[in-house]
Amino acid sequence: MSVLICGSLAFDNIMVFEGKFKDQILPEQVHILNVAFLVPELRREFGGCAGNIAYNLRMIAHRPEEEPMIMASVGEDAEHYFTRLEGLGLSSKHVSLVPESFTAQAFITTDLDDNQITAFHPGAMNMSQVNHVKDATDVTLGIVAPDGREGMLMHAREFAEAGIPFIFDPGQGLPMFNGEELMDFISMADYAALNDYEAKMLTERTGQSLEEIAKLVQALVVTRGAEGSHIYTDGSRLEIPAVQADRVVDPTGCGDAYRAGLLFGIVNQLDWEDTGRLASIMGALKIAERGAQNHRMTRDEIGELYARHFGFSLW
Repeated sequence: MSVLICGSLAFDNIMVFEGKFKDQILPEQVHILNVAFLVPELRREFGGCAGNIAYNLRMIAHRPEEEPMIMASVGEDAEHYFTRLEGLGLSSKHVSLVPESFTAQAFITTDLDDNQITAFHPGAMNMSQVNHVKDATDVTLGIVAPDGREGMLMHAREFAEAGIPFIFDPGQGLPMFNGEELMDFISMADYAALNDYEAKMLTERTGQSLEEIAKLVQALVVTRGAEGSHIYTDGSRLEIPAVQADRVVDPTGCGDAYRAGLLFGIVNQLDWEDTGRLASIMGALKIAERGAQNHRMTRDEIGELYARHFGFSLW
């Protein structure tokens, strides 16, 4: 038994411009914009929502039914990612290689004011529909995370048809869907997870309030950054506090770390307050390190951190 994580694997190429964009971009010339930035610093990080969620869940999983299993599509440049998955003890059995394509990747340039210019190439992610939920056996729980549009629609239907409970996590992919499609996702899902901006967009596109949407799922989770998170369940709204991080370095991947905590809590039938607290712990661990997959802590250390913040042991 395992948790099937449907989503993207991607590379994040992060560059730092040692200046300020505003000093290089002339407002009166934006109609003929042609600028180049010297970026002496370049980092290539492993990312993608499926990879990030699996990385975090692997840190706290201790039973077979909690083990993460990735379902994603990558391009011909994914050799290093396959090597990384093997080193982490994560199976690539359901990671499909799409010929004549690149793995999804972001090119992010940041200036000294922390402004960002990002270009994203979806590449093989747009062929995520080549993977099928039925090809994965003994699945306990699933999640439909940001991925190619057709793949997200198909995987949600396949989870529902197979009777496998799953989290709908549209993330940055939410704008690809109209209100009717989003309501179809919600009607098929058992749980939904969004950040506060995505939640507002969801209500605008569907014409439904969060309270109305929450009635259609077992739990609706809305993360709110430093203000914690809300979990709507059983007609009430639980207030989950944020966990203060040792340091705030990089928010990239914090939402994915949080979702790993959700998946663990659901599989282990924790109550929603404990599940939310663990998810907050995972987010705080992530934000203290650069990149989405560079934070490291053992399961026992995570348990000790939970006890220190909330006064009792979770395991």
